[in-house]
Amino acid sequence: MTIVHNFSKSSKRNLSILSIFILLITLASCSSNEEMPDERLIEKELYDQAQTRLKNGSYSTAIYSLEALESRFPFGRYAEQAQAELIYAYYMNAQFEASQSASERFINLHPRHSHTGYAFYMKGLAAFTDDSGLFSRYFQSDLAKREIVMAQTSFDELSDFISRYPGSTYVSHAQQRMIYLKNLLANHEIYVADFYMKRGAYLAAIGRAKYVIEHLPNTPQTPFALSILVEAYEILGYDELRTTSLEILNANYPNFDLEKNESVKERSWTNLLTLGLLGKEDVKRPEASE
Repeated sequence: MTIVHNFSKSSKRNLSILSIFILLITLASCSSNEEMPDERLIEKELYDQAQTRLKNGSYSTAIYSLEALESRFPFGRYAEQAQAELIYAYYMNAQFEASQSASERFINLHPRHSHTGYAFYMKGLAAFTDDSGLFSRYFQSDLAKREIVMAQTSFDELSDFISRYPGSTYVSHAQQRMIYLKNLLANHEIYVADFYMKRGAYLAAIGRAKYVIEHLPNTPQTPFALSILVEAYEILGYDELRTTSLEILNANYPNFDLEKNESVKERSWTNLLTLGLLGKEDVKRPEASE
């Protein structure tokens, strides 16, 4: 009798666990079914579903619809539009490498398509997307160096896009992003120059400051670069070069307080970080094909 009673308790417990397991599978299946497009949907219905999901900001589910549209109807009316919108959906879903790959694929497949310019534009945006923690990692790993290379790549690719498609509706946003990247790269050079100044590597610091002035002009970091030259030349005893740099600084930035910023110890790097990554909400979708 005891054995039967124990078996009954064990059976009930197993049935309870099994019921929970079945319920979880059912819920997961329902969720998956809601996300995955119905295989019975025709091309136009699948396209409309993707548009609704994009409009609602449901980028992960929009990707399901767009990928299904492209794979089921590779030569259909909306195939090329789906390929272009996949670039956007991947980007907005923080799948930046996928966005880059989709851009490159579109460019290779459709070199003369009306959306090819958009693909160049998005390829440039997706090349560099996040500066969080970038400066705190300097000289601690190769990751910061890699990210600076990515920022330079993004700048170069956006510049290439603008030269190819100067009349594109996406040029304005690309130019804004290039200003941001230019400032970021200049910040990087000033940060490294300060690093060298603090360690007495004055010639290396001069090289970094000159790079900002010559290759990244008209940025908020330019007066800081000139002040580094003034300080480094004074320490090295290059009086003529110091005088020339000081004259340029005073002529172009008369309100710059050299006395306050002359000492590296007092120059605050955090005061230079006035940037912020342009939000993804500024990124536009590809215009609908006619």
